[in-house]
Amino acid sequence: MGLFSKRTIRRGSRIRVMVVDDSVVIRRLVSHALGEDAAIDVVGTAPNGSIGLARIPQLNPDLITLDIEMPEMNGLEMLRKLRETYKDIRVIMFSTLTERGASATMEALSLGADDYVTKASNEGSLDRSMATLRGDLIPKIKQFFDFEDESLRPVRSTVTPSRIQAAAPPARTSPSKVPAEIVAIGVSTGGPNALGAIMPSFPADFPLPIVIVQHMPPVFTKLLADRLQTITKLRVEEATEGALVEPGKVLIAPGNYHMRVRRNALKTFVSLDQEPPENSCRPAVDVLFRSVEEAYGPAVISVILTGMGYDGLRGMEVLKAHGAYVIAQDEATSVVWGMPGAVVNAGLADCVLPLDAVVPEILRRASSGVLATSGKLNRN
Repeated sequence: MGLFSKRTIRRGSRIRVMVVDDSVVIRRLVSHALGEDAAIDVVGTAPNGSIGLARIPQLNPDLITLDIEMPEMNGLEMLRKLRETYKDIRVIMFSTLTERGASATMEALSLGADDYVTKASNEGSLDRSMATLRGDLIPKIKQFFDFEDESLRPVRSTVTPSRIQAAAPPARTSPSKVPAEIVAIGVSTGGPNALGAIMPSFPADFPLPIVIVQHMPPVFTKLLADRLQTITKLRVEEATEGALVEPGKVLIAPGNYHMRVRRNALKTFVSLDQEPPENSCRPAVDVLFRSVEEAYGPAVISVILTGMGYDGLRGMEVLKAHGAYVIAQDEATSVVWGMPGAVVNAGLADCVLPLDAVVPEILRRASSGVLATSGKLNRN
């Protein structure tokens, strides 16, 4: 079993969920929304962290939805105590789209929360609130589990090329021998901790720029950049329109904006836009990856890390077809092996590595001066 292996829900069973929130309205709303799904059983609720902890032995939940601000014992305090005893219970935080809420959520992720959903400030109607909960929360719950009963498995979306990429060139092209000029990273669920684990390993004199799409809403991406800046010798910024793409600089796509890399005779810079989401994401990894290929051709080290869904797959097809080097995080160290798994299963990865081996591989590629390889898949 890997570090983040999915728990299998046996035939005849469902995902056992406990809802911890001080608002009786929210408890009822979440319970009702989740209860409509055949794969989920809301086994109980609690109005604060201390009562939630006391009810765990009786309710035996597989997953807890956890509010942050509660009386007596808040969500962060409960999470700290929970992780001392219960390592395997999945936790999804409820967060507000404020700087305070984002900061608390970032701390919760560092304490062992698995994911989060943001509360809408004013959904306007009960039906809309229910629809938002079902659309946002249920897929995030199911991403952590496998089902013996096929009827309970999430519906797989059909992956189709975007309107921008009408047809991807053939995959499995061997990496080019040109020197690497940029590192492009795509990441989602589990990303803040994954990035926090790898960024300290980059030396201060790392010679390439790094561009990152982490699926997060506004405010969150700025806080992520600020947090990463405290643990790395590189310069880390939330990208702004026209920001220069430079060696030793890390640019993180801002929430709610696609980030593209542009190049002209004078400079390489970032372009931001709010074109429609791709793969239900904005920023989208596919958008970044396609732009990086357009700007750098084969001179790219492309990395896909932990995350739900398949964002990055189509962009990686384009990169791989033009000779970029492709690194995918392995399943055992991924919180969710959706995005990297899609790349690996499509035969696009040049190497599949545990998280702690990703930066050493990037450094090896960056310092070698070439991206030459046998083209054989390395599953170190």
